[in-house]
Amino acid sequence: MVYMGLQLILIWLLGIVGAALAVTNAFLLRYYYSTNKKIDKLLENGNIKDFKDIFLSQKDKNDDLETQIKDIFSKIKNLENISEITIRKIGLVRFNPFNGMGGNQSFTVAILDNKNNGFIISSLFTNDGNRVYGKTVKGGESDYTLSGEEQEAIDKAIKGSSD
Repeated sequence: MVYMGLQLILIWLLGIVGAALAVTNAFLLRYYYSTNKKIDKLLENGNIKDFKDIFLSQKDKNDDLETQIKDIFSKIKNLENISEITIRKIGLVRFNPFNGMGGNQSFTVAILDNKNNGFIISSLFTNDGNRVYGKTVKGGESDYTLSGEEQEAIDKAIKGSSD
């Protein structure tokens, strides 16, 4: 009888151990298949046979990207340099040079880059015709004598207001 009870306990223990092994086996099989899918995806479904190929292809892609990034930064630097000398500031002043006769048909426009270099165009409208003058500007100053309207146009361009 004692021998029979011992056999029954052993059978129960073997059943519990077998069930635990079956559950562990199921978990490991599921993990194996999910890992295998990830590895297949990494190896491009068998097209790549070696991890060395993966690393080399990634290195080549990184080298290509570095070259492209250097190219892009070079182009950005060129655009920054070009933008320094492009027209960035405009100041316009309309005026009447003849105190009350006619309208404000004369004007002065200052056209400057980011460093306040550029030129001024002045147009004086008279009864006899129209006269146009041009003067260079460097650093917000001109080597030529400026009228009040021309200086006002430069000041407006530098301050960024043109009304």
